Amino acid sequence: MAQGIPDEVLMNTELIKDLVDVAKDAALLQGVLMRIQETPNSSELVTYAPFTLFPSPVPKTVFLQALALQTHYNTLVDKISQDPDFLQEALASTIAVDDFTAKLFRIHKQILKEGRSQSIVLGLNRSDYMLDQREDGSSSLKQIEINTIAASFGGLSSRTPDVHRHVLKVAGRLEESQRILDNNPAFGLTAALAKAWELYGSERAVVMFLVEETQRNIFDHRYIEHELWKRNITTMRKQFEDVCKTGSLDQDKRLFVDGREVAVVYFRNVFFLFSGFEFTHLAGTKKVQQVLARPGVLEKFFPDQPQVVEQIRATFAGLYTLDLGAEGDKTVTMALAAPDRFVLKPQREGGGNNIYGSEICQVLEGVKDSTERTAYILMDKICPWPVQNYLLRRDAPLKISNCLSELGIFGAYVRHGKDMVMNECVGHLLRTKSSEHSDGGVAAGVAVLDNPLLV
Repeated sequence: MAQGIPDEVLMNTELIKDLVDVAKDAALLQGVLMRIQETPNSSELVTYAPFTLFPSPVPKTVFLQALALQTHYNTLVDKISQDPDFLQEALASTIAVDDFTAKLFRIHKQILKEGRSQSIVLGLNRSDYMLDQREDGSSSLKQIEINTIAASFGGLSSRTPDVHRHVLKVAGRLEESQRILDNNPAFGLTAALAKAWELYGSERAVVMFLVEETQRNIFDHRYIEHELWKRNITTMRKQFEDVCKTGSLDQDKRLFVDGREVAVVYFRNVFFLFSGFEFTHLAGTKKVQQVLARPGVLEKFFPDQPQVVEQIRATFAGLYTLDLGAEGDKTVTMALAAPDRFVLKPQREGGGNNIYGSEICQVLEGVKDSTERTAYILMDKICPWPVQNYLLRRDAPLKISNCLSELGIFGAYVRHGKDMVMNECVGHLLRTKSSEHSDGGVAAGVAVLDNPLLV
């Protein structure tokens, strides 16, 4: 892959020192902010969110491919969430051994038994990819996962393009600065929230931000909150315990918290109308991802659309079942023979949960003859080409690192009954980490915010 920033810039020590100061100030000016770790629930002291000094090169053709796919992935998640028989079959083995997925599925079944109380469905997703390096030097887009419950950084990533543009201009790289695209996921995500709120049909109803006790990443949320206020949509922020104490449902299953009717809930880093979130959460599990890669499964959701099926399937890495039986036994044998070729993935979100290398052998040796192995899937390890960059973090030493990047594409859809009233790709997110780390995101303190430099 073509190098975005030349060595004459990367290795110019004096220039880099100056650019680091410029970059940090630009990030603060643009609002690329986080609360400091010592006081995560106060905005009295803030710092810049971790980010790269330079944007990272991404092939333009691959980037455009990812953008074009997102509305299809939105449709796929929505169709899966409406297919209880598929979810039951796909997740049967996982439910038996994974308590978290089993609890979600019990909620899912209870809602189906009682009947869904609303016809409005809001989905905000982020499909994450890495570029797998081919032997001929070209790159192919391979999906890591689709996030239906933790699609974060739509706010801060709306502010980072101007930071990198400014850094490049100061570095004398005007042409490269013009290759950084505008990006505003916060606006698109808010548009979907606003559409769902509008369809709910009560001007008195609010959008509730259901937040965790530790809120270091509050500014990522605030951008979306402020976009809602611009549309004269009232918001409020509550913790779980607040809802437990003051929340109630009326006879029509409308949610009230502190006496205020709630139209839409912002749950951690995902948005959904208050009941029914488990449908899309289940659709985004790793096991469903693996089942979708089986021959003939995508065709079920896109009948008479062979081109869409082909486009989606082209982004699948190898995905393998660990269900009990001959096929799962073959997967175990394959993984134990060459663990460095694979990633062992549990049914968890948020980064830092995947298992690599010799640890795969340790885990599988312990569960290979047990149903416990069905709590995982196995995926081919994606091997991107490393690029050199500087990762800027508060109080961290400045050094050049070999870096790997992960491209996320935000999608938003709103369905009213059977009518899809909104289905859009609303922006992108590039996160970059040192190649010495196998797993972990920005919130986990491993990756940093970045921008694609199209090449």
